Amino acid sequence: MTRSEVRSATGATTHDEHGKRVSDMFGRIAGWYDFLNHALSGCQDIYWRYRLAKAARPAPGETVLDLAAGTMDVSVELLRQYPQSSIAALDFSLPMLENGKAKKLKDGREKKIFPVQADGRALPLPDNCMGAATIAFGIRNILPREDAYSEFFRVLKPGARLCILEFGTGSKRVWKGFYNFYLDKLLPFIGDRISGDPGAYRYLAESIKTFPDERSLAEEMMQAGFARVYHVPMMSGIVYLHVGEKPGQVSSAAEDAFGSEQRTLEKKKAAGSAAKKSAGKGAKKRSRTAGK
Repeated sequence: MTRSEVRSATGATTHDEHGKRVSDMFGRIAGWYDFLNHALSGCQDIYWRYRLAKAARPAPGETVLDLAAGTMDVSVELLRQYPQSSIAALDFSLPMLENGKAKKLKDGREKKIFPVQADGRALPLPDNCMGAATIAFGIRNILPREDAYSEFFRVLKPGARLCILEFGTGSKRVWKGFYNFYLDKLLPFIGDRISGDPGAYRYLAESIKTFPDERSLAEEMMQAGFARVYHVPMMSGIVYLHVGEKPGQVSSAAEDAFGSEQRTLEKKKAAGSAAKKSAGKGAKKRSRTAGK
């Protein structure tokens, strides 16, 4: 897709129109957003945000950018895990930020989390100022994505991480097609009945189905300049955590953390391969026994 092409599930014909339509849509469902997140994910979204924040690993005292912060659930989790940090909670939809501010910026959080309405394609931040950046289920809503990657890269300090939490492509069959049925039929139906806005959850389903797969998204991150890019599937690949790093000086703690994560991933892959081989040998043995 070239930068001039617009493939928006909203039906928009320009990138600016797409952004406005998405912002207006989230503004309409802001009051129901948190409840529906929990209900439609079976509360798995809480664990996903925990994993996202854990991967960010800012140095103590660094400011963390939470783009597409919405009602600021990720911002709150970042502050919980990194109480010495400050959180810049940026979102294009002002009603989402206002809703989150009223409900969550209490008990001292208002001194550490700073909500600001902003466009992810042109962040109101100086170069090399952020110790980490996160975006949860938001990169899919920004067109063109290249502009968002460029801005992330610009504002991150060398060695800092970009952590993306996003749905996998809905074009793959998951759970023998049940997830695809859920995406096509149940999600828009439930979202409509609760929020009263069928268009919002139809957009969600359509944008997931047309979203790139995990390998393509990793390639986009690398093309934007990020290094040490990897992704971790959750819930059979319904959701992926993507992590990349702006090249530059890396602290010893971050280096150790990256090495530990890579070793864990390698162990999981090795364990999966061993299990498949063992299952294959067992099946062959049972087949020979049955033949006798």
